[in-house]
Amino acid sequence: MLVSLDIRDMLIIDRLDLDFQPGLNVLTGETGAGKSILLDSLGFVLGWRGRADLVRQGAEEGEVVAVFHLPKDHAARAVLDEAGIPAGEELILRRVNRSSGTKSAWINDRRASGDVLRALSDTLVELHGQQDDKGLLNPRIHRKLLDQFGGLEPQVSAVRAAWRALAAAREAREAAEAKLETARAEEDFLRHAADELEKLAPQPGEDAELDARRRLMQAGQKVGEDVVRAAQALGPNEGAEGRMGDALRWLEGVSDKAGDALDPAIEALGRALSELGEASAAVESALDALTFDPAELEHTEERLFAIRAAARKHGVAPDDLGDFATDLLGRLAALDAGAGDIAALKDAEDQARLGFDTASSTLSAARGAMAAKLDAAMGAELAPLKMERAVFVTEVRATDPGPEGCDAVTFTVATNPGAPSGPLNKIASGGELSRFLLALKVCLTKDASGLTMIFDEIDRGVGGATADAVGRRLKQLADEGGQVLVVTHSPQVAALGAHHWQVSKRVDQGMTLSRVTPLGPEDRIDEIARMVSGDKVTDEARAAARSLLGVV
Repeated sequence: MLVSLDIRDMLIIDRLDLDFQPGLNVLTGETGAGKSILLDSLGFVLGWRGRADLVRQGAEEGEVVAVFHLPKDHAARAVLDEAGIPAGEELILRRVNRSSGTKSAWINDRRASGDVLRALSDTLVELHGQQDDKGLLNPRIHRKLLDQFGGLEPQVSAVRAAWRALAAAREAREAAEAKLETARAEEDFLRHAADELEKLAPQPGEDAELDARRRLMQAGQKVGEDVVRAAQALGPNEGAEGRMGDALRWLEGVSDKAGDALDPAIEALGRALSELGEASAAVESALDALTFDPAELEHTEERLFAIRAAARKHGVAPDDLGDFATDLLGRLAALDAGAGDIAALKDAEDQARLGFDTASSTLSAARGAMAAKLDAAMGAELAPLKMERAVFVTEVRATDPGPEGCDAVTFTVATNPGAPSGPLNKIASGGELSRFLLALKVCLTKDASGLTMIFDEIDRGVGGATADAVGRRLKQLADEGGQVLVVTHSPQVAALGAHHWQVSKRVDQGMTLSRVTPLGPEDRIDEIARMVSGDKVTDEARAAARSLLGVV
């Protein structure tokens, strides 16, 4: 519920403090007095997009503060929670518009964006008039309004989920078909490459091993002859080992005749022969290692070159050829199994489509039932509004499937039996349209709680008994627990208000300013008398005002 509205320096309002009450609140005044400015200011603090030049001439900035009372279960609390703004029983919205055009907003003293304000406004206030700024005349949202009226959100959510499942199944099937098509386009290459690598059978580390072996064999060709000569020079025949052996035998043969003079030489030769034997054995071992079959070198080079050529061809490292071959085999296996996989995906898509068709059919049936219920509710609402002969029909027809089902919904009317039906704004006259929209709004917001409903001249174009019927329906709507604010030029509607404000203009130091005055019982008589008779209030007009107010 809107508790208060404080306005500073907005258009022709310099300072205005309004305290609103539950029930039916009416605002009256002459045309141009500033009633629309009140709604513009309220819309401004709620983040609605409207006129930009709101700051009063000569002021640096304009400010609007709106205070709402929030019950514990109010829908605004979910918006505040999502925005990270603490919520109590009182919600304070403040927004400033500077003459430079910049705007700033606060919610409970926390900075807030226009998007958050607008999300809150949807839970706090509904503004409605003949121009239908909330979209009741727009067929594109009639389906949503019907779903809200019927409480069909669970069924709509089920259809959305089924649509997403169908879209996902279709996407999976299409992706698999595209992948299979790509695989088929390169099938010959895959099979040739996989066969080639299977025959080559490269092993991790084999490239380095072959390269080392090849280098060793190539080195053996260059050093082999020198190693052979070294072996011969160290050998027992013509080499050092044979000559040193001869020298040792000669010395040992005469050592008994030379006393101990030859002992050091004999010992040194023994040691030298031992070292020489180790060197000779090492040279022989090296010679064995360097000895190879020329065919082996050729084979090693061929395999090494084959592995490196395959790596270059496929753009991978030689050691990764094995993994690449495994990937090729996997792609071939997927290709071979692709037809079966796609068949399974098509079955899954068919099941998803069946799920969507079932959910959307259930929703369509519910919409048909709710359309009949809305039509009956509208009939009950139109009769007290002096439109008992009018016919309201909610048309539900099949349309292309989508995330919210397969139905298109349009609100149509026929103002008299036998007359052609059509869209609200095409068929109804101004006065009829006001009453249609009031009835429709009553039906669509019957279960709304904590919502302030504002009707901006909803009674335009009607008078007499019809205006009285409109006023009584507004009063009943307010008495059912809601807060209703009505901007009206109808004395019949104004007389039914529980709280009454008069909007007027005054000229102060050459500047036109608007003011709003709460009216007491006597002031209400004068204001309603003015509405009855015009500028000159007569005794007859006051008598009519007392009659409307039920005052003796």
